[in-house]
Amino acid sequence: MSNKRRVLVVEDDEALLLGLEENLKYEGYEVYTAKDGADALEQAAAHAPELILLDVMLPRMSGYEVCRTLRDKGCTMPIIMLTARQDEFDKLHGFEMGADDYVTKPFSIKEVLARVRAVLLRGQSRAPVDQAFVFGDNRLDMDARVLTRAGAEVTLTRTEFDLLAYFCRHEGKALSRDQLMNDVWGTEYYGTQRSLDSFVSNLRSKIELDVRSPKYIQTVHGVGYKFIGDE
Repeated sequence: MSNKRRVLVVEDDEALLLGLEENLKYEGYEVYTAKDGADALEQAAAHAPELILLDVMLPRMSGYEVCRTLRDKGCTMPIIMLTARQDEFDKLHGFEMGADDYVTKPFSIKEVLARVRAVLLRGQSRAPVDQAFVFGDNRLDMDARVLTRAGAEVTLTRTEFDLLAYFCRHEGKALSRDQLMNDVWGTEYYGTQRSLDSFVSNLRSKIELDVRSPKYIQTVHGVGYKFIGDE
């Protein structure tokens, strides 16, 4: 069995798809490809990729739909969106659908390869520990990397899990947005503070009883966020 990391590239531009495929293979990845959204779902089911490069504008299903469908199925692999759109709303919408990162076209192959390395390395660096955090009816199992709420498993992307785990490990501390982005995503991350806010909003929807008045992930105005567990 191959020890190569598996990457699925979903792109309808044949020249761009070929360029990404060849460069990823040269870097030592096992690469699978798809040219439309429906095929992307089939390839993901067949090959269980460890990372997906996913174009937004695709035939049959948009990248947003593919991303949302994968997350609804419980797939947690990192997804990096490839988008020609410059509007921040479109990028935030991708995060709301469950994306972990994005690259805006036109991009250099070196930038994409750096993002792929950074995202996969980030997953490796979060070594599991034999510990669980319980707050309210939530239980975050660090060893199994599973969040349950009232006994039912809650689907988290890898990035959402890493962010929540970081909050739990730094309970009671005011954490700046820069600190969170550097420590959770790494210094090579190109996202904005709005991107972080979108991830926090997603997490609140999964752990809070009232997202309009969050108990656990609280905003520290002018700084960032603070995680407050049970008394």
